[in-house]
Amino acid sequence: MAKRFVSINLVKDQKSDLFERIINWALSVGRVLIIITELIALGAFLWRFGLDQQLVDLHTKIKQKQAIVVAFKKQEDEYRNLQDRLSIAQNFSQIGAKKIQIYKDILNLAEPGINFTKVSLSSDSIAIEINADSVAALSSFTNKLKTYENIESVSIGKIETKTSSAIIVINITAKLKPIASEYEDNN
Repeated sequence: MAKRFVSINLVKDQKSDLFERIINWALSVGRVLIIITELIALGAFLWRFGLDQQLVDLHTKIKQKQAIVVAFKKQEDEYRNLQDRLSIAQNFSQIGAKKIQIYKDILNLAEPGINFTKVSLSSDSIAIEINADSVAALSSFTNKLKTYENIESVSIGKIETKTSSAIIVINITAKLKPIASEYEDNN
């Protein structure tokens, strides 16, 4: 049998050298990429823990502030209710003062010989029933009423002459200009 000799080649083959270089480079770069990826993942994981802790802290602060708001809710409701009632009362006081002024002004328009039997003021009109001694006094009063600044229009409803007492009974309805109020303007 012939003996085979084992050959030992101490010179490396250049083809295998290039292949080995590529493999070594790919393995070393691959390791670096894996390490960088793991570091990014670990950083994101730790950052997420920080965000979760901030979220828990914010929820705790919100609950504390909600408790404060709930504690003061009753007093706030009472305060707002009181403020609303005060503004409504002030509004009615202003409207009442304006209505009283309208009454006074209309009564001051009357000349001697005019007697009021009924004066009724609503939110948008005033109904007046008067007894007049003369046509001149009646006509003067209606003309003054037409030129009064708070009245838009005047209509005469019923005219009745009582010859036995020499009196003219007349019903007048006057449409008022709207009484502006701060409450209505705000709402």
